[in-house]
Amino acid sequence: MTRFLPLFPLGLVVFPGEDLNLHIFEPRYRELIQDCEREGITFGISPLFDKRLANFGTEIKLVEIAKKYEDGKMDIKTKGVGLFKMEKFYRKAPDKLYAGADIESVDYTTEPDVITNMKILDCLRELYDIMSINKAIPDDPATFSTYSLAHHVGFSINQELQFLQTTEEKERQQIMLEHLEHMIPIVKEAETLRTRARMNGHFKDLLPEDF
Repeated sequence: MTRFLPLFPLGLVVFPGEDLNLHIFEPRYRELIQDCEREGITFGISPLFDKRLANFGTEIKLVEIAKKYEDGKMDIKTKGVGLFKMEKFYRKAPDKLYAGADIESVDYTTEPDVITNMKILDCLRELYDIMSINKAIPDDPATFSTYSLAHHVGFSINQELQFLQTTEEKERQQIMLEHLEHMIPIVKEAETLRTRARMNGHFKDLLPEDF
């Protein structure tokens, strides 16, 4: 069954469960957030790349207006609460400045295979160690969704959009694990080349080979 959802197209992918802070300055989106605050409605973020709007997106809940400025701008806190597929797009919602769409909600699963999650976390630790990245990694392989890691494994924007549309958690797990296993040797080689490049021009203390 379709329903109407206000739209906020952005050049990024937002995942279910993700917290997103936004600075709102355009009049049409100020109107949208005011409607969300007054009426308790949600809105949708559809990724916009190369001037093309994806027909798939994330439903967003306004959590808090953190700050209102004298000129009408505002800082807001939001959270991804679901997925949708766009059936019909409206450049302007009726009597509104902002866009909207008739959408259908899309179900998705979050129940993981714990063994696969353990492999994902092992790969992520190895990747972060190679790249000297100091970033928190989930402790419990039974309690996190791959959506929560999707911004942190080196996906391209197109890969993120494809990942968003993969609604089965166990399928997302396989995609993420294969991606990490592919990335690690590439990053290792890049780090080796970077180390060699830094050493160029330095005096090297080498032992002569016997012959």
